[in-house]
Amino acid sequence: MTFPELHQLLLSRFGPETVLGEEAHPHQSFLRIAPAHIAQVAEFLHDHEETYFDFLSCLTGVDNGPEAGTLEVLYHLYSIPYNHHLALKVQVPRNAPEEPLPEVPTVSYVWRSADWHEREVFDLLGIGFTHHPDLRRLLCPADWEGHPLRKDYVWPQEYHGIKVPYDRHNEENGFKNEWLQTIKDV
Repeated sequence: MTFPELHQLLLSRFGPETVLGEEAHPHQSFLRIAPAHIAQVAEFLHDHEETYFDFLSCLTGVDNGPEAGTLEVLYHLYSIPYNHHLALKVQVPRNAPEEPLPEVPTVSYVWRSADWHEREVFDLLGIGFTHHPDLRRLLCPADWEGHPLRKDYVWPQEYHGIKVPYDRHNEENGFKNEWLQTIKDV
């Protein structure tokens, strides 16, 4: 199916309150989905005999920055038998540190590979996934504060007495990259 056909299929099935629109890009166009309905749309796309998106290629998050005030979850789907791709995007409002995290329903029951992808987005960007079977930090320690991939994240100076920032670690510890130095000299 083509992108316009997939868009029309979802519109006819779920309506404009679920399929909020499309974003055309030269390399990959997206369908914008209402956050509350992403799991239903994912399940439909996985199970429908004309689409059968049996493979979640990637699930990732994006911080649009404090000025935009939004975070996004992107879903890249692939149908192995039909050899077609589809990208979905869900946008949620950004929260302040003292507010609860924004949430999106999990799709881990549709594609098991979403389990760790959702945990990574939760850990690094601070987007919660409702009904996730094991939503906990994946890369940062369990007691880490904040979400390091947020554009306004401020790195702590220390973590349990260990210095955190290593901005000039290589230079201060004897590593000299001649190639990098030649670029700096230009």
